[in-house]
Amino acid sequence: MANQEYDEIKSRYLADMDRHSRERLAEASERIAKFTALAASKGVSLSAESFEYLQTTGIVAKAPGIARALLGPISAERDGLLSFNEIVSRLSHGRHYEGHFAGPDFVLMAHPCYRRRMHPANNWSPRFIDLFWHFDGPGIEKYIALDEDRVQIDVDWRGYFEGDTWYGAPFDDDIRNIKPGITKLRPPLDLESRHVSFLFADAYCLDIKWSDAEGIKTFQALEMKTEDVRMRVGAQTYFPARYLHAEFDLPANCFRHFDGAIQLFTEDEYFQRRDSDFNMTIKSYAHIKARSNKVFKINGPLKTENWVEFCCHFYAANPLAFEYFSGAYPKHVTETLSRIRDAHRNGK
Repeated sequence: MANQEYDEIKSRYLADMDRHSRERLAEASERIAKFTALAASKGVSLSAESFEYLQTTGIVAKAPGIARALLGPISAERDGLLSFNEIVSRLSHGRHYEGHFAGPDFVLMAHPCYRRRMHPANNWSPRFIDLFWHFDGPGIEKYIALDEDRVQIDVDWRGYFEGDTWYGAPFDDDIRNIKPGITKLRPPLDLESRHVSFLFADAYCLDIKWSDAEGIKTFQALEMKTEDVRMRVGAQTYFPARYLHAEFDLPANCFRHFDGAIQLFTEDEYFQRRDSDFNMTIKSYAHIKARSNKVFKINGPLKTENWVEFCCHFYAANPLAFEYFSGAYPKHVTETLSRIRDAHRNGK
């Protein structure tokens, strides 16, 4: 397809989306007016520009801190996370409505980091949110980060379904036998950037570290993306990285704590860190410590198989996690890599 033809198709598509968005907002004028009054009663001032329609989310209202203002006073953990159960006690949540806390007048949403490419306009990445919403058991306490500056006002909206396939990792080794140490995984270096984007979800590397002390084995993982994946926070542009931390209780033979965060690196920090490892802060005078926003937490007895599944889906669509837990890429990735390399050898 010629570039001009592609540009014309893209232009028509964007124009159609814009027209559809304006139509949906016009149809919902009464609901928008009602919600504007509700927000004002909570101290949040909204204008027409505060509302937008997204195919993945429906109509959303945007304002700094709007989610907390509507939720009302709520105790937060020291790391800023909110109790899942306390939010549920105030807003009902449907078992088939993952990622949302639905009330009669608005819907709170999970943090945008759980969306594809961590972009607020995208749908949820498979399938961490789905797993987290349904996970429960004796002694389990869940904590979550909200989309603080956006709420959904289409209370009957259920989004749209995206077909996606992910392979669970058959990891059943005894955690107690894992030796302390560091692992670094990267996509094959002979791949072009477009293939890394398509097959590895723009992953640059996945760093793993195990350590132990006083009967607790600690796990850390950091997924760095390629340099074209960036996130703007206020006036500053950052390079986001997904971080996991877990504590395994050796005498109890189960995980006792598990949390995840988004770490934000400046450009200089990003290029120093991505080709290093978890020991960099020990070896380097730079002592890089990225800004970190905690996005979930689970306290309580957690089985290894549940933990592995959460890990794989937190690093959505990244085969490096699968490779770490199973020792190989998923079959579809291996087959695609073979076709790519065959095409290169044949000069295509």
